[in-house]
Amino acid sequence: MAKSPKVFFLVHKAHSALIRAVDRRSRDETGLSMTQQGVLFLLDQQDGLSVGALAQALSLSKSSLSGLIDRMEDRGLVRRAPVDGDGRRVVVHIEPQARALVVQGRPLVQGWNAALLAPFDASEQQVIARFLTHLADHADEIIDGVERGGKNG
Repeated sequence: MAKSPKVFFLVHKAHSALIRAVDRRSRDETGLSMTQQGVLFLLDQQDGLSVGALAQALSLSKSSLSGLIDRMEDRGLVRRAPVDGDGRRVVVHIEPQARALVVQGRPLVQGWNAALLAPFDASEQQVIARFLTHLADHADEIIDGVERGGKNG
C-alpha cells in the first residue's frame, strides 16, 4: 500500500515557500507586500469595507490588519472614514493613486495563478481548487474534529 502524503506538512511548506516568493516579487514589482495587494484588490472590487470584513476575506486577525492599514494610510494608499458620522464604525477606502497599483499588480497575480496551474490538466485544477476551498472554509472544523493524540474516526 502506498504511503499517505503528509498533507499538513506539505500544505505548510508550500504556503511558506509561495508566500515568501510572491511577497518578494510583489515588493520588487509594486512596492507592496502580497497582503497589501490583497487589501487593494478587495477595495478595488468593493470600496468602503470594514477592517473586520477585510480581515475575514484575507484570513487575518483584525489587530494584524489594523497595523497594516495604518501603514497603508501613511503611504496615502487607503483612508479610514466613519460610517454616517459614527466614529465607532469605520470603513476603509482605496485612494486614487492606489488604483494604479491594482492595475499594475493584477497581471502579476494572474500570471502567478496561471504558472501554478500550468502543470495540471483541467480536471486536476478543479480538484486543487476544491481541496484548497475546502481547507479555507473548514479548517477549524477539520482540526477541531481530530481527537487529541490521534485521528478522528
